[in-house]
Amino acid sequence: MAKHKILIVDDEKISLRMTDHILSSEYDTICATNGRDAIWMYKTEKPDLVLSDLRMPEIDGFTLQKTLQDELGKQIPFMFMTADKNDETESKGFSIGALDFIRKPFRADVLLKRVSNILKTVEQIQGLKKAAVTDPMTGLLNKTSSQEEIDALAKVGSGALLMVDLDSFKPVNDIYGHAMGDNVLIRFSEILRTAIRSTDLAGRMGGDEFILFCKNILDEEVIAEKAAYINEQIVLSAKELMGPDMTIPLGASIGCAFAPDEGKDFLTLFKKADKALYDVKQNGKHGYKIFHENKNVSDSQPGEATALKAAMMLMAERSPGNGAFSLNTDNFKTVYQFLARVVNNYHKHIHVMIYTITPNGQGVDMEAAMSEFMSIVQMSLRQSDVITRHGNNQVMVLLLETLPSEIEIVTERIEMNWEAKDFSDVCKISLEMDELKG
Repeated sequence: MAKHKILIVDDEKISLRMTDHILSSEYDTICATNGRDAIWMYKTEKPDLVLSDLRMPEIDGFTLQKTLQDELGKQIPFMFMTADKNDETESKGFSIGALDFIRKPFRADVLLKRVSNILKTVEQIQGLKKAAVTDPMTGLLNKTSSQEEIDALAKVGSGALLMVDLDSFKPVNDIYGHAMGDNVLIRFSEILRTAIRSTDLAGRMGGDEFILFCKNILDEEVIAEKAAYINEQIVLSAKELMGPDMTIPLGASIGCAFAPDEGKDFLTLFKKADKALYDVKQNGKHGYKIFHENKNVSDSQPGEATALKAAMMLMAERSPGNGAFSLNTDNFKTVYQFLARVVNNYHKHIHVMIYTITPNGQGVDMEAAMSEFMSIVQMSLRQSDVITRHGNNQVMVLLLETLPSEIEIVTERIEMNWEAKDFSDVCKISLEMDELKG
């Protein structure tokens, strides 16, 4: 089971390191020395809990919590550290949603126990919320919560509402039984999850009817790619589940309506997407249709991808993980050479860094140390950055379009995360940096 992740925020570096040392024994920890970095890290790392000092320059703990909650539109689990003895401070914190306070200086066992209690409470709350809003079979949002979530999104932003029907599903139950039918529905829901981003929404309206809302997508080509991917994957999955001789013509019919052009609420978008879906059903299924108020709804598009779209789908990275793009040396060299051409032709700013790890003495497990450091570097960088292991004791990094002030933040974060690890006592790291030349 994955460890809980905690973001620790404290402008006093000694206090920060002590707190990190205590919590890192049981949790994955990330550290920030100011509110600005903490906001960026929270959005990037999505921790389970924020443990923040109250009194910090520029952005204090209360402001940090309020800023995150306002920007993300949800309650953020917060615990505050403070040396302030004023009871009014606690009252103010609890009034804006803080889960607990702990006064400095604190004992390690007390901090660990308080954090453990908070995380258990958060899990219980999240479990109750999930049970209330999700479909028990697929884990997607249920009908009611899908309607509410999409209605809220459509009122404030743009996006694509997709009605998705699993075509020819009834014969699965008739021929292979309801247990197999359940397996197909579960697999189909997994395919829908992989077809959208983590910030998008997927729900089950009932039976073999599903719904998606893809935020900020208004491009028909993107919908075409998703339709082709979903249709391709359900056939592959069905043959995997029921055998290669399976002949049921499973597929997906998709009706789409864009917000805000076709509506700014769930019901309006739903009705228009449903009209487009009906048109797909009447014209061969296994395809998609975009609803346009002033166009003939019968111009359905087939679900098959063009050669270009198919090739792009095969090469696309599915569900990229957090942190930098980690490559082997040969692939990194290819990317390096390509980016050198980009720099030469388009005058982009790309920086190259190389970290060297040197043991302080004998008997150091350098393989384990390198693995630990690679993980720290990868998770300290953006998805657009690239890293590779270079030789036995070096890590090479490509930073794309990064300002000097941002580089300083990145390098400080890497060094701080390394210093919090046990290997930092037996190994030192050194850094060289230059700008990539074409």
